[in-house]
Amino acid sequence: MAHARIKTVAQWTGGTDWRLSLLHSSADHAFVWITRGQGIAVIGGVRRGVGVHNALAIPAGTVFALDLGKTGFGVVCLIPAGGSVLMPDTPQHLRIRDVAGQNELTALLEAMQREQTAAGHFMDEALDAQATLLSVWLRRAMISHPDDKRPKAAERLVTAYAALVERDYASGRSMADHARTLGVTPTHLTRVCKAVSGRTAADILTERSLHAARDLLESAERPIGQIAASLGFGSAAYFSRFILHHTGQSPSALRARATERSTPPSGAITVRAR
Repeated sequence: MAHARIKTVAQWTGGTDWRLSLLHSSADHAFVWITRGQGIAVIGGVRRGVGVHNALAIPAGTVFALDLGKTGFGVVCLIPAGGSVLMPDTPQHLRIRDVAGQNELTALLEAMQREQTAAGHFMDEALDAQATLLSVWLRRAMISHPDDKRPKAAERLVTAYAALVERDYASGRSMADHARTLGVTPTHLTRVCKAVSGRTAADILTERSLHAARDLLESAERPIGQIAASLGFGSAAYFSRFILHHTGQSPSALRARATERSTPPSGAITVRAR
């Protein structure tokens, strides 16, 4: 059974920045604690600046992107959805200014890191128990740092659009199709998305599809034609042109580069995870 686990943000990217910088979603709830640098997060379609001592809670299945730049650093706790650990069902962005709160959170995350590194007996139970303490910290912090601002109509529209994109990005539905579902014109949706997220409506859909495509190309061995069909592309040729246009490389070249990155150099010692 899946259990809570902890990574640095750099480990979360898997060594490829696009895994976080392109809009996508996580099957797990994600709690991010930023300890160095600043950057931009887009969560549920809403763009926000983030920096040191910021905490982000991103519900499973929520479209998001995170860019902390080259000098940013943070840790992320991934918590399986549907488990016993309670997490908020809407995104949270907390700026923790009191030193006591910062120290308490840091201690919780460092304890999780030590437990995971030690990999002792019943590690999964220990990590889930510590994730529960993290959840308690988060819910207390939400009470101490209430967000009294109601989302504006523009933010509600973009959040609804982002949810449709996440649900249907592999269906082949266009941005205009989603605009009709939301009862607005494509022009209005594009303008509002640009103001709220920093991306046009078409960009949001493209990024979500591109992330899914790159993930399948670089993580799976399925034929390229099957990947194209599973993501709603009319043909493998159109899919190849889409990938080439947005990455500068063909699907087969992306897959080959990913294989090179994952292959240890000759003579390297591979340590098997316990």
